[in-house]
This record gives sequence, structure tokens and C-alpha cells, in this order.
Amino acid sequence: QVQLVESGGGLVQAGGSLRLSCAASGRTFSSNVMGWFRQAPGKEREFVAVISWRGEITSYADSVKDRFTISRDNVKNTVYLQMNSLKPEDTAVYYCAARQSYGLGYASADFGSWGQGTQVTVSS
Repeated sequence: QVQLVESGGGLVQAGGSLRLSCAASGRTFSSNVMGWFRQAPGKEREFVAVISWRGEITSYADSVKDRFTISRDNVKNTVYLQMNSLKPEDTAVYYCAARQSYGLGYASADFGSWGQGTQVTVSS
């Protein structure tokens, strides 16, 4: 397993941008599929984005497509989530997750390692 630490959350006005980072420790990072999930108060954790282990394949939830971009740097052992055109409904705790498989995953149960989360709040 890898250990994951998210950063970059904060308070931003609607229409603004934030860049989340997730630093991973462990030699197996480059062979892990990485994902971002989020959980708003009173709601289930939901899939946001996923990236393949080499970074050539990405997939997004419909609600964030064309606004968010997931990327990774396997030298720095870091995965990123660039969030643009933020909306109040994007307010949530954002979690980074790792999956020890070459196949993409879209459900929380597909991922075995999780970070502690970082709060993103978008004001209207």
C-alpha cells in the first residue's frame, strides 16, 4: 500500500480555481491507478476522476468534465486535480485514492489506499 497526503484545499469564490495535490510515499506509486473522490455533507462519497498508472488514460464524472483535470508526476510521486470554474456544488472533502491494478476504477471499493482528505469550499 501507499500512504497518501492531500493538500491544496481551501475557500474560493464561484468561478475560481484550485489545484489539489496528493503526495504518495512508497515505491509502488507508479504502478498504481490514482483517483479523486469527494464527499459533501450528508452525501455519499462520489467518484470525481481517475488516471491510469502511466497517465495516458483519464476519466471524469459528468459533473466535473471539462472543468477538472487530473494529472500525475511519477517522478515526484504526486497526483494533481486542477479544478476550474468551481461551483458551490463542488463544495466537499476531496480524497485521493490509490488502486493496485492496471485497470481503472470508479467505485470507492476499487481503491485500497486513501488520504485523509482536504476541504474545498466554494462560495456563491
